[in-house]
Parts: sequence; C-alpha cells; structure tokens
Amino acid sequence: MFIGSLGITFGYTAAAVASQMALGLAIALLLNVDLPRMRIFRTALIVPMMITPIVGALCWKLLLDPSHGLFNYWLGRKIVWLGMPGTALAAVWLVNVWQNTPYVALILLAGLRSLPSEPLEAASIDGATRPQMFRYVTLPLLRPYLLVALLLRTIFEFRAFDNIYALTGGGPANATMVLSMFTYLASFVRFDFSLGAAASWLMLVMSMLMCLFFIAVIRRREAP
Repeated sequence: MFIGSLGITFGYTAAAVASQMALGLAIALLLNVDLPRMRIFRTALIVPMMITPIVGALCWKLLLDPSHGLFNYWLGRKIVWLGMPGTALAAVWLVNVWQNTPYVALILLAGLRSLPSEPLEAASIDGATRPQMFRYVTLPLLRPYLLVALLLRTIFEFRAFDNIYALTGGGPANATMVLSMFTYLASFVRFDFSLGAAASWLMLVMSMLMCLFFIAVIRRREAP
C-alpha cells in the first residue's frame, strides 16, 4: 500500500501542478490587460483561495453527489464520481485545481505587472509578433516567478491532505491514497505509529530533496 500511495502521490502532484501552472499563466495573461473594471475580475480571482479547503471540498462533494449533485443533473446521468476508482482521483484533481490555480495566477500576475516594458518595446520595433514576444521576451523575464510558483505548488501538492480527506478519505479501493493520507491512516486510525513515523520521515526527505533541486535551478538561472 505504501508503494502504491507513493506512485499515486507523484502522479497526482505532477498532474495538479502542471494544470495549475498552465491555467495560472493563462489567467494571469488575461488579467494583465488594462481594461475597465478589470480590478473586479482580479479581486474575484482570490475567492476560491479565501474558502477553507475543507469547506470548499464539502461543497464540491455536494455538487458531485450521485443523486442530487449539479453535475449529474446537467449530464442527465447518475455517475458516482467519488465512488469509482476511475473517476475519484480525477474529481479530487478538479477540486484541487479549482482552489489553487488562483494562487499561481496571482504570483504570475504580480510578475507580469513588474516586468520592464523596454524589452517588449524593442522587440515590437524589430518586428516581432505577439507569439514571438511572449516566447522570447516575456517567458524568459517571467522565469523566476514561474520557478517560485512551481516550487511552492509542488511542495504543497506533494503533501496534499485536506481535499482528499474530505472527499474520499483515500478510497475507493485506495485509488486516492496519497502519501499524506497513508501516513494519517497508519498513525491515527490503525495506531501503527512506527509505520506512520517512517512514512512521515520519507515524505520529509523527499520534500527536502525537491526543495534543494528547485533552489539549485533558481540559483543557476540567476547566476551571471
């Protein structure tokens, strides 16, 4: 079960972080345009972050309810989203992306608002198209913010617990048994404290290794 939870943790972390980074960058680019009432949309962006993770997960659990959920009502089908191994992890991933993508979007939006305008103006004078300006000017300048957001979200998702605990509790059939959930069940449900402590230490070591890797990448990018 531990080996299985480790594989699920790495897969879930990779899928969640990749989705949050892609959607966060797209949202940041949309909100970086100076249009009337854009501040309203920027303020609305943080609403999912303001909701307590457990409360947000319980709201989504009601939306995904097989009998009375809004999703099944729209689809006209009765799908047990959180009760089937094939859909449970995808449902947890959806809730996580909804709640944490604004965090990435805010970091990248702050980075976009602080970028110097001179490189973009020079590229425009040289005849660069907007896709070329984004690829060769904006993205390299935004790289430190991307790396910081990637580091923070990877660490947070690697130890994800709240949403999974509220939505599935690690089930069904251990389909959402991530490492943090395995550690909780081993320590405080089965009272196998030695196994829980060992899993906790391994989670700490892997988190530290990931942090060191990202820090080394950031320093190498910043080196002259």
